[in-house]
Amino acid sequence: MSDSSGVVFPVDASSGRRSTAVVGRSVVAEALRAVDPVGAASATRETNWRQGYLPHFRRLVEAGLSSDDAAVTIARDGIAALHDRLRWSSGGEDRPLAAAFADTAEDGGATSAPQKPATTLGHETIRGSAAPDRTLSVPYAGQRLSGDALRRQVDTWVAAGTVEPTLAEAVGRVVDNPGWLDLSDRTVVVLGAAAEMGPLRTLLRWGADVAAVDLPRKDLWERLIADTRKSAGSITVPVRRGGAPLAERLGGDLVHDLRSVTDWVERLEGPLVIGNYVYADGATNVRVSAAVDALSARVIERRGRDEVALAFLATPTDVFAVPGSAVARSVANYAERRTSKVLRVPLRTLSGGRLLRRNYVPVDGPEAPGINDSVVLQQGPNYLLAKRLQRWRATAYRADGGLVSLKVAPPTRTRSVLKNRALAAAYAGAHRFGIEVFEPGTANTLMAALLVHDLRTGAPAQPHPWQDEAYAAVHGGLWTAAYDPRSALGIAALLGVAAAR
Repeated sequence: MSDSSGVVFPVDASSGRRSTAVVGRSVVAEALRAVDPVGAASATRETNWRQGYLPHFRRLVEAGLSSDDAAVTIARDGIAALHDRLRWSSGGEDRPLAAAFADTAEDGGATSAPQKPATTLGHETIRGSAAPDRTLSVPYAGQRLSGDALRRQVDTWVAAGTVEPTLAEAVGRVVDNPGWLDLSDRTVVVLGAAAEMGPLRTLLRWGADVAAVDLPRKDLWERLIADTRKSAGSITVPVRRGGAPLAERLGGDLVHDLRSVTDWVERLEGPLVIGNYVYADGATNVRVSAAVDALSARVIERRGRDEVALAFLATPTDVFAVPGSAVARSVANYAERRTSKVLRVPLRTLSGGRLLRRNYVPVDGPEAPGINDSVVLQQGPNYLLAKRLQRWRATAYRADGGLVSLKVAPPTRTRSVLKNRALAAAYAGAHRFGIEVFEPGTANTLMAALLVHDLRTGAPAQPHPWQDEAYAAVHGGLWTAAYDPRSALGIAALLGVAAAR
């Protein structure tokens, strides 16, 4: 379908184009306005959003640290601002985003002709025949680690500063309670079913009943069907009527057919876990993330908070408030690394201070959070806005009393990362700076285990939203590294290219 239909950016009056920069700038400004009016004014005045967006996204985190109320206000206002600005385009006409769920344009607040009715999607279930695995095992370095071996590896990661110490607590609970892996009491809705970082294949190995949604692409569904039939679980998939082969009729397009997919999710039986694992390039990432957010809000409204939990994976390449212990670890690493004594001064001098900068200015006490900025500039403002929307929804829903699992996932060698040659090279050399880049199988299994932990423990809220995000974070060492990640990225890439050769 055309990029000018479905969930779209509005047409900017001054340029006549659908401007992602205008929307991004205004959403960030509106999110800040009530808590940090100076920051809001600064975002509004930013004339080159594509190059100058980063300080404003950092300010969103900093401004929320004053209180949990401030963080929740920023989250709610940011969500509302994005929903207010994005549009639903059908029949060549833009309407408010809420019109995606209306049978007529009048229902959506417009005054024009009725929309095309939503397609009714049926349910098709594919079942596996294997026995469910009731032991948490994580693939790592050519082995599958379980029990004490898995605990030792987690302890190794903690000792290396690769993960937050609370990961040992969370993983240990799942190891101690293998019955938790039986998720037959819930339907897990995996939006972005084919995503490498998603939990689909792990959940199927554990015997879960998964509602799987991804684009209607024959090759994608042929692979997922084959994987499911070899597993212990089942997938229930939206299906269109017709005489074509099954794989050609499966799937749902969230951006262009939002009402149909939302109605389909709403009709699923039992308590739901709506997992957001979608990804797309560029501006489409914001569009599909907003579609998932609109779907989630609609299903919660219809089914109630007791019936719906939300799950997200946060990217480690973002801005986070991090525990004082992570800052202290980084400061110690900065003082102890050999490069600090041999290369740091000449490299910083030659680069005008851009290379090998310290990760943090030391904080005043062990309890005071620091700000970690691991944003990769090549990913751009649309990527950051899409991921921030997910964090905002997690914060707001948790404040409303809803069950949320949001976990910081590790840097991972996914296909979407490796197709960027510069980032792939940087990942290849990252270990020289204390960063561990995970393989997809390790990362997605570990994240699935943390999802189970949160569902079974109720993911009790921490005193402040930043602490919710930091709990059991698998940041790969970005939070504890000696150097600001961007100041070491170029050197890591050169070392990675050299290693590959």
